[in-house]
Amino acid sequence: MRKILFFATALLSLLSCKEADQWELVWEENFDGPELDASVWSRIRRGTPEWQDTQAPDDDRCFDMRDGMLILRGMVNDINPEDTAAYHTGGVSTARKHAFDCGRIEVRARLHGAQGAWPAIWMMPFDQTLPWPKGGEVDIMEHLNHDDIAYYTLHSIFSHDSANKSYQDSIPTGTKSRINPDDFNVYSVDFYPDSMVYHVNGERVFAYYKDYSIPEEKEQFPFYRPMFLMIDMQLRGSWPGPVDPKDLPVEMEVDWVRHYQLKR
Repeated sequence: MRKILFFATALLSLLSCKEADQWELVWEENFDGPELDASVWSRIRRGTPEWQDTQAPDDDRCFDMRDGMLILRGMVNDINPEDTAAYHTGGVSTARKHAFDCGRIEVRARLHGAQGAWPAIWMMPFDQTLPWPKGGEVDIMEHLNHDDIAYYTLHSIFSHDSANKSYQDSIPTGTKSRINPDDFNVYSVDFYPDSMVYHVNGERVFAYYKDYSIPEEKEQFPFYRPMFLMIDMQLRGSWPGPVDPKDLPVEMEVDWVRHYQLKR
């Protein structure tokens, strides 16, 4: 019965998503200035998680503004022998500065390949008092090495609970789409009260729906809340594997970020 209710809800949500196609641009970042807008963006600091352990906010070589684009680089650490990280990478975040209050988030970017490269575009709850994965994590795009594939994932307490195996097919964990890695691609996700809908280059590639038959305390759908955005280059990790220094430096070019909301 629960699965029947789930797919009935999914069908209704799909219909509402198709009808709700009138979007209004409410905010955009075109990276046209000589430097990042510090009122919106911060450089990501070094941390212990795999995605964060080569971030180097003090290495200006990892950041650039070029031809109306934000450039994030990954490179060999050959300037600071006291730094134990063999590689340096650049990443930016709107944490504590700019919240995206649902709607559609789009990012246009080009991802240059390198063995061990792991660029990502993703979102976390603006309320950072919520311990991960409470409140949800929305991975709009992750890319590995020289692949022609973009991955997208939703993390939550529900998705990480092994008791919910019957729902694994409906939870986009490492779901993927083909991209042209030599060109710019547009990655987006729509936040609805009852669904998350992913697009790549305007083509719908996946949707995840709220199941109203599941008690709220199980947090099957915690994503409809204000989020902050992170865009980062990362090198090495258990997913991309080891780095080939001959492939470095590697760049991620970010053309723009746009935030839309449904017209009232």
